[in-house]
Amino acid sequence: MEPVTIGFILIAVMVLLIVLGMHIGIVLITLAGVGVYLIRDNIDLAFRLTAIATYSGIQDYLFATIPLFVLMGLLVSISDVGKDTFDVAQALLRRIRGGLGMATVAANAVFAAVTGVSIASAAVFTKVAVPEMRRYGYTMRFATGTVAGSSILGMLIPPSLLMIIYGVLAEVSIGKMFIAGVIPGIMISLGFAALIYCAARFYPSFVMVDPAESARRTAEDPVMSGAEMAAKSVPIAALVVLILGGLYTGIFTPTEAGGVGAFGALAIAVVRRRLDLGKLWRVLTETGHVSVSILFLLVAAGLYSRMLSLAGVPNAIGDFVEHLGMGAYGFLLIYVIIILLLGMILDSSSILLIMVPIAAPIAQEFGFDLIHFGIVTIIAVEAGLLTPPFGISVFTVKATLADRTTRIEEIFAGAIPFVFVMLAALLLIAIFPPLATALVK
Repeated sequence: MEPVTIGFILIAVMVLLIVLGMHIGIVLITLAGVGVYLIRDNIDLAFRLTAIATYSGIQDYLFATIPLFVLMGLLVSISDVGKDTFDVAQALLRRIRGGLGMATVAANAVFAAVTGVSIASAAVFTKVAVPEMRRYGYTMRFATGTVAGSSILGMLIPPSLLMIIYGVLAEVSIGKMFIAGVIPGIMISLGFAALIYCAARFYPSFVMVDPAESARRTAEDPVMSGAEMAAKSVPIAALVVLILGGLYTGIFTPTEAGGVGAFGALAIAVVRRRLDLGKLWRVLTETGHVSVSILFLLVAAGLYSRMLSLAGVPNAIGDFVEHLGMGAYGFLLIYVIIILLLGMILDSSSILLIMVPIAAPIAQEFGFDLIHFGIVTIIAVEAGLLTPPFGISVFTVKATLADRTTRIEEIFAGAIPFVFVMLAALLLIAIFPPLATALVK
């Protein structure tokens, strides 16, 4: 049997096993070893390649970025920085139509700049924003949908764990990926705000139960003083400037930025007296669990990528697409559609681990800048966090809400409009690459 045929058969087997519920890391590392054995007919080579991939896959200093940013995100989450950010955004935007929804988006965007994890954003703002929006007469569908929809900014606005994973898989600069995410992140945040304003103005029943009552309660609320706003804003603003400023100016490498950010988040948690020994131990334990699971997946993906290259799968797909005469953007369209479909059944990391080793070499052959291709990939993957039936951000909101009267379908209905904004932004960025790469050059 031809090596490329073996490669395609193993891809089909991989998809089947993942759909059946087998852990993706186990699937990738097992099928990669089997593939090397079948292609070269040498079981010793398969075991040696597995051992080499396991060691060399995560020995690089760059991989310290992962536990450092995870640690920073968890420390920020327990220090009530998310609540303070929402309070300030609420004070600034509350008198605008749909202001609390916009405040949720703004707070999520700022919170994303120091956490890099969408699930953390969804959990934090379900507790913080949903009760406030309900108190002011917003519908549950809108409140939960806005939290779920805007939580995806956590993986797009740098720093982002997905950008780190993509950078490793595609072998591109993680620092450049972080910088490239700034303009798209701002674009999508503004798109979300515009969506909320238009919904509140032209379809108020979707946003509020009683718009007049909501306006009355807003007018009666005390106004937050400038000094109080500044005090609540300083911690997160300092972290954002420290991390992104250091990365953009070249003072820090991504790994150093993770270390500095984690130390800054630790200092904030200590100063605010939100961290005792018990909480610190839980944060360190969870950091270890999350980091080890990601690193194991990267080892498995590295071996899987080597097997695909050995089989010649990326070249075969590239030649096939070129033979069809679809061109670079035809390939990109099919790629995005496949990612959106996978987003209905798999989580973000799994999609990257499956698709990037296959697609990145093909994209490079078609002349795509892999930084630009990475931003398109991450936006498409993040849209999958909001699409049924998987929609992990939606399920996170549901689980955190702990309200049996709120149906999962209701949250999906509130989140779907945000998917369309993301797809519109994806289309613009795909057509105009400088939207992703302008700050990188």
